[in-house]
Amino acid sequence: MSPKTLFSLAVLLVVVATVAGGLSSSSKGGTYTYDLSKLSDLTKLYNSGVHKAERLKRPLDGWSTTVGVLSHSGVRVTLADGSQWLVHKGDNFGIKSNTVVVDVKHMSDKWKVVETKDFEGRKTVSDFVKAGGTDYSLIFDNCHSGAGRMMKQ
Repeated sequence: MSPKTLFSLAVLLVVVATVAGGLSSSSKGGTYTYDLSKLSDLTKLYNSGVHKAERLKRPLDGWSTTVGVLSHSGVRVTLADGSQWLVHKGDNFGIKSNTVVVDVKHMSDKWKVVETKDFEGRKTVSDFVKAGGTDYSLIFDNCHSGAGRMMKQ
């Protein structure tokens, strides 16, 4: 491998180690917190139409700025009732899927909008989770690729 390739892989390893913590979950076997715990509330959220979606980026945990892929991406969705949720993925963010939905109250002020799209309720929160994908791969299917697919649906 060339020195440039080795450097890129080393940087990506730093990214996965930093991003893996997530917003409201911990590593496999750890404790998970939930904004909604009743099945009926979860079903209602997942079936809710998304009216606006904003692709966001923030610095990695412990960093003060974003530098290209050395950042974390997600999509903030706004529903008809005005509520907002962050759909994002990371290694071990969830139990059955690495793409999770969290209340925006867990977001820091470091997130910045990089793209906005009006979905007019045609897509649901569930569609965004599916587009994000269940699996995580630092190189082939990370937070940036998941957020990109969410915005392209």
